[in-house]
Amino acid sequence: MFKVAWSPIYKLDLPPKHRFPMEKYELLPKQLIYEGTLNESNFFEPGTLDEKDILRVHSPNYWSKLENQLLTKAEIRRTGFPLSKQLIIRETVIAKGTIECSLYALKYGVSMNIAGGTHHAYPDRGEGFCLLNDIGIAASYLLEKKLVKKVLVIDLDVHQGNGTASMFKGNKEVFTLSIHGENNYPLKKELSDLDVALPDHTGDSFYLEKLYKSLEFVFNEFSPDFVYYQSGVDVLRSDKLGRLGMSIDGCRKRDHLVLNKCYSHSVPLVACMGGGYSEKISIIVDAHANTYREAVSIFF
Repeated sequence: MFKVAWSPIYKLDLPPKHRFPMEKYELLPKQLIYEGTLNESNFFEPGTLDEKDILRVHSPNYWSKLENQLLTKAEIRRTGFPLSKQLIIRETVIAKGTIECSLYALKYGVSMNIAGGTHHAYPDRGEGFCLLNDIGIAASYLLEKKLVKKVLVIDLDVHQGNGTASMFKGNKEVFTLSIHGENNYPLKKELSDLDVALPDHTGDSFYLEKLYKSLEFVFNEFSPDFVYYQSGVDVLRSDKLGRLGMSIDGCRKRDHLVLNKCYSHSVPLVACMGGGYSEKISIIVDAHANTYREAVSIFF
């Protein structure tokens, strides 16, 4: 059974200048159901996140300030969102969704969160539209419960997964792989276990070659028994913030490489959608939908 986390709160009610591309969180499930890739029984709404799950990776001081909406104006500005109780609840629901997806993946091989991939959230601060690091929270949950031993984070968003890299620096149980735009946000990169920084306008062939070699290296050297995949589609040439040059087909082949690698090695995988900022919402939805289409084709 392919289980996918989704909640109405994923589509946050924001002022107009912050709204795009929030529509994708509503349109993507509808598209997947309409085309027959998924049906309503595949979707579940996450439960309530336990505070102890947050505090495994985030500092008590940061969580207290966030929960009570006591962030300074500078701290709020760094997140990119106007702070609200609804936003904080949304972040906790997303993180709970990634935890629950992890348990489904252990059972069925793969699971996905329509939202998530909030990889810019540090232990002690939020950045870049990320307040709580859902992958960090979920990975630490699995390790704490001794459900897995070695977690690989494959972060293919165009922006480096700086918060995740910082969070697990020196942790031998977690390997962070980030393939991202060399000249893109964040200006100051963190040190992942493996960083592949790509020049502007990188196209399909070069990207896919780098990804293939990186996956071969990490699976051979680290031998993960669980994978989190940050599958942002801001690598597309149409993306307003991306600066790379990938096609829709190239992005789909990227997903195929990751998903098929995990399937062929019998490694459970959770995918979180990450970013996507093309002018046309139809391009964003189609690119994200490809991740689900590939998962159904490979795993089921």
